[in-house]
Amino acid sequence: MGKEVQNGSYEKTVKICGLEEEEVREKIHDLLSTDEKLVFVFDSTPGEVDICVRAEAEQEEDAKSRVKRVVRELKIRLGSCIFTTDPRVTLAETIVQLLKEQKMTITTVESCTGGMVSARLTDVAGVSEVFKQGFVTYSNKAKRKMIGVKKMTLKKYTAVSEQTAWEMARGGAVLTGADVCISVTGYAGPESGEDGQPAGLVYIGCNVKGKIAVQKFHFTGDRRTIRELATVHALTLLRRCILENYQI
Repeated sequence: MGKEVQNGSYEKTVKICGLEEEEVREKIHDLLSTDEKLVFVFDSTPGEVDICVRAEAEQEEDAKSRVKRVVRELKIRLGSCIFTTDPRVTLAETIVQLLKEQKMTITTVESCTGGMVSARLTDVAGVSEVFKQGFVTYSNKAKRKMIGVKKMTLKKYTAVSEQTAWEMARGGAVLTGADVCISVTGYAGPESGEDGQPAGLVYIGCNVKGKIAVQKFHFTGDRRTIRELATVHALTLLRRCILENYQI
C-alpha cells in the first residue's frame, strides 16, 4: 500500500522478517545513495526491519515512479524475506492468512520462548479457525510426557538439539492432528547450556504435513533479546515452510 503524502510526494513501506537492519543495509547499500530524491527510513526490532521509501518530486507521478522502481528492486533482492508492503499488517497476520487460505491448522511446541510464538499468533483476530493448541514443554520431563520426545534422544543429544526440535515438531502435530507444528528449543541465557553449549543456541523445527525442517541459530544479546529473536525466526521459518507447501 502506497501513501501520497502531499503533492509531489509518495511513500511506501516494505516489511522484512528474518534479517537484522545491518544485513538489510548491506544487501541494498547501493540503492541508498543512487537517487538524491529518495529517502529511506528504517525502523527495526529484533528479527524484523521496516523500510519506508519516500520520494519528493515536482510531479506526483514522478515521485510514485521512483518509489515503485526501488520497491521492485527490494523485492528482487530480499525475496521472501519481505512479508508485506502494508504497514498495518504484522508477520503473524500474514501467517494466519496463509493458514486460512490453505485450510490448515497449527500447533506450537515451545521451550525457551515459553509461549511467545503462540502469543503472537493468538494476538490475531480470527486465529481460532486455524490454531489447535500451544504446548510449553520447558522441562525434559514435559518434552517426554506431553509431546513424546524420546528419553534416549534427550540423553544422547540433549534438549537443545536438531533431533529434539525434530521430535517436538513431529509430536505436536501427531498429538493434536494439526497440519502444521512449529517447535522451539534453546538456551536463552545468561548461563550456558549442557556440555558448555552457548547461550543463544536455538533450534527451530517446522512440520508441514509430515515434512519437517530444522534450523540452527546462534543469537546474541540478553535473555529477552534472544527469546524475541527466536520467536521472530520461528515465525519466519513457519511462513517460509507454508509458502513452500503452496508449490507441492
